Amino acid sequence: MPTELHALLEVALGGADAREIVAQPLPQSMRAAVVRATEVERFAGLDSSAKDPRESLHVDEVPIPPLGPNECLIAPMASALNFNTVWTSIFEPVPTFGFLERFGRESELGARHDLPYHVVGSDAAGVVVRCGPGVTRWKPGDRVTVHCNYVDLEGPEGHDDSMIDARQRIWGFESNFGGMAELSLVKANQLMPMPTHLTWEEAASLSLTLATSYRMLVSRNAGDMKQGDVVLVWGATGGLGGYAVQLVRNGGGLPVCVVSSPEKVALLARLGVTTVIDRSAERYRFWDGARQDAREWRRFGGRIRALTGGDDPDLVFEHPGRATFGASVFVARRGGTIVTCASTSGYDHTFDNRYLWMNLKRIVGSHFANYKEAWDANRLVNRGMIHPILTRTYPLVEVADAAHAMHHNVHTGKLGVLVNAAREGLGVQDEAKRGRFSAELAAWKQLT
Repeated sequence: MPTELHALLEVALGGADAREIVAQPLPQSMRAAVVRATEVERFAGLDSSAKDPRESLHVDEVPIPPLGPNECLIAPMASALNFNTVWTSIFEPVPTFGFLERFGRESELGARHDLPYHVVGSDAAGVVVRCGPGVTRWKPGDRVTVHCNYVDLEGPEGHDDSMIDARQRIWGFESNFGGMAELSLVKANQLMPMPTHLTWEEAASLSLTLATSYRMLVSRNAGDMKQGDVVLVWGATGGLGGYAVQLVRNGGGLPVCVVSSPEKVALLARLGVTTVIDRSAERYRFWDGARQDAREWRRFGGRIRALTGGDDPDLVFEHPGRATFGASVFVARRGGTIVTCASTSGYDHTFDNRYLWMNLKRIVGSHFANYKEAWDANRLVNRGMIHPILTRTYPLVEVADAAHAMHHNVHTGKLGVLVNAAREGLGVQDEAKRGRFSAELAAWKQLT
């Protein structure tokens, strides 16, 4: 860590007022996790599974990004892995430099993002160190988490739902200067108060997957979940699914959880979740790489009914994509809803449309969350109603190893990355509050 950055953080985290923090100089450069434009053909011709983020995701020294209006410069103490970092590092479905080039053509401020390197990371918890012109809600010294909806709101459509804005982007994926850097550039409308009982790495592990799950299930923009709803949750011990399970239970629903091993069944049982299907043990083969198998859909639907007392899912929390989508459409109840995002197993979905149209089902696309949805999800965490599912934290220099683990699904929960924090366990502001939720925090950390 540069001397200037160390001094700046000491002042910013020590309770100094904003003027004292601004008086501290910024370093000339910073360490950041990046992909390089010169390497976009590195994996040409390889199958996705053979593409190794450890070859393409680097920790480099890069310049500090210049600050513009309505923006803040934060010092991330921690960040977290999401599947979009894996996509960026293996240059799928397209290299993200195309996003940065288009951004660069929009404006002078956008041109700052069009660089031969891309600083990744769509989650962060840290401290504000600078605020640009027009920022009034935040000040240097504020401890914050960051949500990744990056939008100017110049277009009229975004004022109904900012995720519909024509220039909406995902920070750290479709924009530069993401959270896996010693200093990061964010819009003021990306910031939220850091939950006071969490560590840096716990707080950093929340926003993208929790807010995505919140919109998919709770928001009127997608699932509009009701008390008593049966919700099929794929990947129920992963970053998205683990929060989905909590939101369903917290909202009075019944989660039917799909996992991939007996160990994950046991983990959920220890959390009091017993409506669980181990798809590996039951050898479901919905998709063989070429076609869907309707017999397997029926067998799967029967298993769900056995767990629910005869009910089909009101909602399906669908994110694996190609490998599961046909089954998801089939098992949803008559008039039910399949809410989909991500498609981590493939984007080309195949399903039997008869089961959709003749049973009046709906498919709803959902993408991250608007500011209000992210803020409300963050408030649930601060109230101790939703808990982090961080299961392992890597130092910044090992971020490529974390991306490799996520790419090959050899993890559960969320994977954190320490950036400026010296070690795990720092950043808690309210120890008494943490003590009140210690049992729940420990329980959800069992997903390891």
